[in-house]
Amino acid sequence: MAAPEEVAYLGMVALISLSGVMAPGPLLATTICKGYQDKRAGLGISLGHAMVEIPLIIAIFLGLGTILNNTYVFIAIGLIGGAILVYMGWDLIRSKDEFLVECPTDKRSSFRSAIVMTVANPYWLIWWATAGAALVAGAVAFVLIMLPLFIIVHFSCDLAWYLLVSYSVNRSKGLWSTKWHKLLFVGSGAIMFVFGVYFLLSSTSSILSLG
Repeated sequence: MAAPEEVAYLGMVALISLSGVMAPGPLLATTICKGYQDKRAGLGISLGHAMVEIPLIIAIFLGLGTILNNTYVFIAIGLIGGAILVYMGWDLIRSKDEFLVECPTDKRSSFRSAIVMTVANPYWLIWWATAGAALVAGAVAFVLIMLPLFIIVHFSCDLAWYLLVSYSVNRSKGLWSTKWHKLLFVGSGAIMFVFGVYFLLSSTSSILSLG
């Protein structure tokens, strides 16, 4: 039976995980886009995201967090990820009229799309290098079994949220006009684009400050 402090810790993991997963970002935009076509897209999104995230959680548990906090690593992540997000966001906006056929920015499955968007998102790595690393550090204080429990709780939060989003979008699409369908994808693309620009500017600013 879990001790009260272990239950409290896992409750904190759930709350902080939800605050991270529910924040607007590229993966949420991808879930909205894919959910328009498949109400179960959230499952593929969650599994693809977990394929990248679980190894990172384990690596942080083993000490990778110190590397992610390196200024030069942050700059590289911001420049590369920002550029990818700008491109994918603009492509989604530019191709908004193709929405009746398929998600215009990505012909991949939800699973593969989640892998691409997770790797391309600098915010994701920054979150794990800061708030996420602090959570994982808390798991180190307990016995080793806390690591898989941490992963299960965090993944459950991702799964619940992305399934809710994809199901809601899919069930309500018949109530929207063509205009609102297009605005949905333009809005999703704008989220990706704005985050990409933000990370490019932040990384550029960091480079200038080093000089």
